[in-house]
Amino acid sequence: MASYIYLASQSPRRRQLLEQLGVGHELLLPNAVGDIAEDAEAIEAELPGENPHDYVQRVTAGKLDAAVARHARRGLPDAPILCSDTTVALGPQILGKPVDADDARRILRLLSGAEHEVLTAIAVQSGAQRLQALSVSTVRFAPMTDAQIDAYVATGEPMGKAGAYGIQGMAAAHIAEIRGSYSAIMGLPVFETAGLLRQLGWAL
Repeated sequence: MASYIYLASQSPRRRQLLEQLGVGHELLLPNAVGDIAEDAEAIEAELPGENPHDYVQRVTAGKLDAAVARHARRGLPDAPILCSDTTVALGPQILGKPVDADDARRILRLLSGAEHEVLTAIAVQSGAQRLQALSVSTVRFAPMTDAQIDAYVATGEPMGKAGAYGIQGMAAAHIAEIRGSYSAIMGLPVFETAGLLRQLGWAL
């Protein structure tokens, strides 16, 4: 069995959480020199009427399909391939990554004083075997003033993050309560990840 896994994610937080588990990993990212272009936006596009739970699991599976194909194209050594995706949901509404500062302010106004779900799906492919898991956590923001929202957006931290915030950063000052998995809210549920890797024969 390989002594490492492939991580098909650019998130430094996911790398950090794998290191916390003691799992060696190599990045398996798209758009290497000479590689074919991959349309991540198409995978992440919402389908009409799709609920957030189905959405995050479908996107994760689609990302893993792309990573498995990428691995085969590049002729890399065999090892498990892991993908993960995190979605923030306010009821049935999916709150993705903000497109700009104004969009980040809009999202944070929705979250201010409200409770929302953070859904993180993971999927691992090892040979022909595919294992999946879904972690659901609840986060409650304290009410935020417009000045507080403006100050947080000005840090740049909301950009590139689902729901326009990162719990491991300055947003923590506005989070009154979480129920569920802190690591999943960061981007990779450590408990579920460990469980899937144990099913594949890893001793963690």
